[in-house]
Amino acid sequence: MPELRFTLPDGQERRTEVHTLLNAGYAGRSQEDVAAHVAELAELGVPAPSVIPALYPVAPYLASQTGEVPVQHGRTSGEAEWAIVITGPAPEDVLLTAACDHTDRALEAHGVAWSKNAGPDVLAAKAWRLVDVQDRLDDLTLSAWAGETLIQQGKLVELLPPSYWLDVLRERGLHAPGTVLISGTIPMVHGVDQFADSWRVELGDPATGETIDLAYSVRRLPEPIG
Repeated sequence: MPELRFTLPDGQERRTEVHTLLNAGYAGRSQEDVAAHVAELAELGVPAPSVIPALYPVAPYLASQTGEVPVQHGRTSGEAEWAIVITGPAPEDVLLTAACDHTDRALEAHGVAWSKNAGPDVLAAKAWRLVDVQDRLDDLTLSAWAGETLIQQGKLVELLPPSYWLDVLRERGLHAPGTVLISGTIPMVHGVDQFADSWRVELGDPATGETIDLAYSVRRLPEPIG
């Protein structure tokens, strides 16, 4: 299983070996907006979820801290998200960081859960203790760039909060060291080409001016033989 390492603001390092990786979907706080998003995806041939919000188990080895994502074709793209990472039993052991769920859009039309397992969840190398930003979570910002183009920009208030998902993890017996949960994403800017050769995601704290970011290039694999 992969080991993730995070540097905290005070310089401490936290490590965890990932044994459970989960991707939330259709996780907007406004279920009206979520219903509209489901309808938009249906027009593209993406099947609607049976439950909203959804939660997709992903192979743990897909949790990565990398600067390059290899892909099989040109219809893959990222998504700006936050992630909670449980590194121990205490409240201060739950970390918050930036993440990018790189998704196979061609495969997504056949099954969202399949597409989630066709690309990595890229996480930043820095993190905050969730308890340290808990009182201003809704004001934290989330942005993403496809290439040099801003493609997503919003605040965490648009998504279901970490507390919601931590309760879900407790109910399912998954609130344990080594669990990583990716939040689901905010809307993309209409009309922007999401199929770029690089992605960057930034999680920002306007109260302090601090940011957590990640960036990676997208590398097309050679054409298969056979």
